[in-house]
Amino acid sequence: MLLAVDPVPWARAQMAFTLGVHIILVPLGVAWAFMILVAERKAIRNDDEDARLLARRWSKVLAVTFAVGAVTGTVLTFEFGLLWPHFMGRFGDAFGIPFAVEGLFFFLEAIFLAIYIYGWDRLSPRAHFWSGVPIVVSGIGGTASVIAANAWMNQPAGFTLNAAGKVVKVDALEVIFNRAFPYETVHMLVAAYLVGGFMIASVYAVAMLRGRRDRYHRLGFLIAFTVAAISAPVQMVVGDFVAHSVYQDDPVKFAAIELVDQTGRNVPEVIGGYLDDRGRLHGGIKIPGVASLLSGYSTSTKIAGLRSVPADERPTYAQVNTVHLAWDLMVGIGSALAALAAWFGFVWWRKRDLPKTRWFLRAAAAAGAASVVALEAGWVVTEVGRQPWIVRDFMRVEDAATTDQGVWITFLIIVAVYTAVAAATILVVRSMTRRWRAGEAPEGPGPYGPKSVAS
Repeated sequence: MLLAVDPVPWARAQMAFTLGVHIILVPLGVAWAFMILVAERKAIRNDDEDARLLARRWSKVLAVTFAVGAVTGTVLTFEFGLLWPHFMGRFGDAFGIPFAVEGLFFFLEAIFLAIYIYGWDRLSPRAHFWSGVPIVVSGIGGTASVIAANAWMNQPAGFTLNAAGKVVKVDALEVIFNRAFPYETVHMLVAAYLVGGFMIASVYAVAMLRGRRDRYHRLGFLIAFTVAAISAPVQMVVGDFVAHSVYQDDPVKFAAIELVDQTGRNVPEVIGGYLDDRGRLHGGIKIPGVASLLSGYSTSTKIAGLRSVPADERPTYAQVNTVHLAWDLMVGIGSALAALAAWFGFVWWRKRDLPKTRWFLRAAAAAGAASVVALEAGWVVTEVGRQPWIVRDFMRVEDAATTDQGVWITFLIIVAVYTAVAAATILVVRSMTRRWRAGEAPEGPGPYGPKSVAS
């Protein structure tokens, strides 16, 4: 029967798709607001009209992406109840706490974004600048709140279960500030600034490759790329700390990352490769002892293998291979972006100018999409590496999912709706930028406006 399908894979697919789309908008909401304030601060201090125009136009596009992010974020919130009713029924009292906090930050961000956009030409320059600061703060706070929920799924804490397995007591602070919260939050926030910076810079890199090398485009590139270039090496340090934390807190996920089937010492770092259905390693580049060295600063460091726990308490080998591939992508792309940032930093230090070669601009143009791939890969590591658990050591995914066999229909509907929303967003932003280039649109306070300047 066509409708009689296993709902678990479809529920997983729908959640993964909606999260994968929404996560692209998060760096814009977190980092772009900061870059707007950098441009406006430069405009105020130096009476820089290019910087003021840049901040003004950026704020209008941010309003559009914020609206789309609000829609996709709301869909995700509803999906927890619709796709994972058993999970919410059992753990909702604890899991819902970070989302309640995130809701407060969301409304704060929406309110001040409206004030900021409306305040162009209506507030004094300094008052207008300071009206944008809460946007940055609330973006950081909202992101940290959502990450707290995800961190809680990886390291659950702050609740008591009765004999029937129902949550009967919750400590809100322990739920939010769980063991994984500090490193997951810092990792995501730095990633937001890195990805947001490279995404915006890539737009201006493409424009400069097409010959638009005026001061306006150069300034837009420099502000965004500088934010990304500072974040890239910071993220490498943070990433190393996160890897050590995962090694200590979640050895099974770490084993999946490193393709370690049997517990051992002097474990090699494997780049590429995969495990077959018997746990045997095929292919890849092996660097002897490096996995143990990076884990405990000694090649004699013991790494627990996948077989250290029963088969039904660890990811399948297919999932392990997915985690390892995603890890390699994230680390590889992150290293390449750090090298690109170093290239920019060295030339700027020597000449106070951008690298002159077009290869730099080509690499900067590709960095936007590459950083998004790295971001998505990081979330694959986090989520797939936790399998088969939705709440680690407490509830499996299949026990949390809906039993509605028609969930595949909602998945197809969501894909169609998100495709239409994405197309509409691209069309709106392209229309705005075309009008700006043609000099047709007034620089009024809103994202949209009449095509003739009001007297």
